[in-house]
Amino acid sequence: MLKDITLGQYFPGNSFMHKLDPRMKLLLTVLYVVALFMVSRFFGFAIVGALIGLVILFSGISLKVVLRGLKPLMFIVVFTAFFNLLYGGGDPIFPQIAWLSWLRTGGVRNALFMILRIVLLILGTSYLTYTTSPVMLTDALERVLRPLKVFHLPVHELAMMMTIALRFIPTLIDETDKIINAQKARGADFETGNIARRAKALIPILIPLLISAFRRAEELADAMECRCYHGGEGRTRYKVYSFSWRDFVALGLMVAVMIAIILI
Repeated sequence: MLKDITLGQYFPGNSFMHKLDPRMKLLLTVLYVVALFMVSRFFGFAIVGALIGLVILFSGISLKVVLRGLKPLMFIVVFTAFFNLLYGGGDPIFPQIAWLSWLRTGGVRNALFMILRIVLLILGTSYLTYTTSPVMLTDALERVLRPLKVFHLPVHELAMMMTIALRFIPTLIDETDKIINAQKARGADFETGNIARRAKALIPILIPLLISAFRRAEELADAMECRCYHGGEGRTRYKVYSFSWRDFVALGLMVAVMIAIILI
């Protein structure tokens, strides 16, 4: 299950999506989230789904990889949908059946809406990290947040911290998988017993994982200090970004999707 988590991973490529300016990809991601929460009809979800299909097509990343990243989050999706079923209004769908009398039209509609919204939200936002390297993402975040320097906020440091956090998610996942396999080889049991016993069995995983995370953080800090890293002050850019026709085409398509959602 841990191997299925693809959050924070970057898949190198030369596709249309990879060539987009990282600043534009950040803007498109924000507009996509806004458009998704504006949807109030199932036809709107169909439009957003078609947009995701285009993103998958022009990114060069197979659908299998994208769907694999959804597997670890299915519990959250099902859990959220279940509570929407319980507290939805409307007329009973099966009034003659006593044990299904709680199932109402409003609850089913809300549950379907929530499932579609969460799945499409995860799919759409994941492509930001799938097609953008951590270095490019750091530069894009810093440039987008640059106006906040007026309020004396450490913009470069904030962008660096967010990108490092995303960068180390796959590393920590691999480390967790290694620790679990090592503990299982020593006879640890993580799959039987009640909830309290299973929670207690996680202690031999969490302690080595925390020690490893702190050690990696210290090594990274030492490496940055040895390279005379002093934040964003006086830094020059190895690559200067500029918008191309691809960026304006992608922005136009996103705006068209938002207009279509508003009209329906």
